Amino acid sequence: MLLEYTPWLDYDQQAALIRRPLERELSGSAHLRELVRYATLAATGHNTQAWKFALSENAIEIYPDYSRRLPTVDPADRELWISLGCALENLLIAARATGYAAEVIYPDATTTESIRVVLTKDTAQESPLFTAIPLRQNTRSDYNGQAVESALLDQLQALTVEPDVSLHFMISTAEVERMVEYVTLGNLSQYGDKAYVDELIAWLRFTKKEALASPDGLYTRGSGNPEIPRWLGKMFVGGTDPRQQADTDARKLRSSPHALVIASRSESKTTWVRIGQVYERMALLLTALGIQSAFLNQPIEVPQVRSQFQSALGLDQALPQLLLRFGYGELLPRSLRRPVEAVLV
Repeated sequence: MLLEYTPWLDYDQQAALIRRPLERELSGSAHLRELVRYATLAATGHNTQAWKFALSENAIEIYPDYSRRLPTVDPADRELWISLGCALENLLIAARATGYAAEVIYPDATTTESIRVVLTKDTAQESPLFTAIPLRQNTRSDYNGQAVESALLDQLQALTVEPDVSLHFMISTAEVERMVEYVTLGNLSQYGDKAYVDELIAWLRFTKKEALASPDGLYTRGSGNPEIPRWLGKMFVGGTDPRQQADTDARKLRSSPHALVIASRSESKTTWVRIGQVYERMALLLTALGIQSAFLNQPIEVPQVRSQFQSALGLDQALPQLLLRFGYGELLPRSLRRPVEAVLV
């Protein structure tokens, strides 16, 4: 028991260390490394952190790390490139806050698979989104059903989006309820697929010791579940009843007063990156306003459900890319990140 739970290891201290305030007095490559650290606090599927960063005198490049991809849940690497967009948005916000202007060269405009950010000295422009970067989390707890007041909803709906990206809010209980069917269909498909379950298990960290040894993946306490030995966790998750998981996520969705679909009219690496930017911007704004949020992307990750979901929501030609529920709930332990040294090339 002691070996499994290692009470002498302080998980929360390590999570706080990676989220420490950005050091502003650094210069040169040391400052760029700090910007990378803030970039890695972005959202990423299964917390795979499938990104690499290259530094030069006045630029940072972001590359996909395909060795950390999710071939079952994300076979086209759509969500991987969205996560690179999330990291890009954090990087841009942190750069502006510390006195840099940034020019972004998107992947479809380059001969290599990368996002290039060219930095030039400028006046610092700090924002509430910058303050929210180390606080943002995908809060997977049940919410309390309390509606977000209209003035705050107005701020969310006024969020600046990127070209080709659109926001579709579900504000009323009836609108949120319409999505339950599709989240359920997605869960039934995914948890009925052994390859999906095996891939999920590979990225689960069942104990604090596992999470600290491999600071990536999904720590079970971060989903509101208890710590258990890996052999037992594999047995439980591997034997998950798809209907039970579907009911759990339906309950969580119903506990959320509002939801949001981020959509686009096209599919390309640049579009996916821009979707990630918009999501991260929205997640940081929600955080700054004291509102919790969490993904429920099952209807979008299963192709046959995605088209039904698109039609049911009346999105016309807009393709659903991410589904987000938001409201008020209990915060959970924050996820870990690999050190900057591990993501530099």
